[in-house]
Amino acid sequence: QVQLVESGGGLVQPGGSLRLSCAASGSIGRPYAVGWYRQAPGDQRELVASITSGGRINYADSVKGRFTISRDNAKNTVYLQMNSLKPEDTAVYYCNVKHLLRAAYDYWGQGTQVTVSS
Repeated sequence: QVQLVESGGGLVQPGGSLRLSCAASGSIGRPYAVGWYRQAPGDQRELVASITSGGRINYADSVKGRFTISRDNAKNTVYLQMNSLKPEDTAVYYCNVKHLLRAAYDYWGQGTQVTVSS
C-alpha cells in the first residue's frame, strides 16, 4: 500500500511560479512511474509530466519549457516546479504512482488546487 500526499498548491498571478510536492509512503517496487496530472472543471484529467524509476521524463506539450519534474529519492518525494504560469494552468493537480508491469499497483493522491489569476 502506498499513500501519496500532495502540497504546494495555491493562488498565483499569471507569470508566477509554484512548486508542488508529492510525498510517498511505502513502495511498489520497480519499474514504476510517477506522474503529475491535472483536471480543470468540466475537463478530463490529463497527464502533465511523468518520471520513471529509470529516469525517463515526459511532459505534455502545453507545459514544456515551463514545468520541471524532479525527485528526491532520499525523501521519497517528487516535485513539479511550475514557472511562467498561465490562467489555463488552473486545475486540481494530482500525483499518481503506478507499477509499470503490475496494473493493480496504481495509487493517487488527494489533489492540490492551483489557481492562476490576477
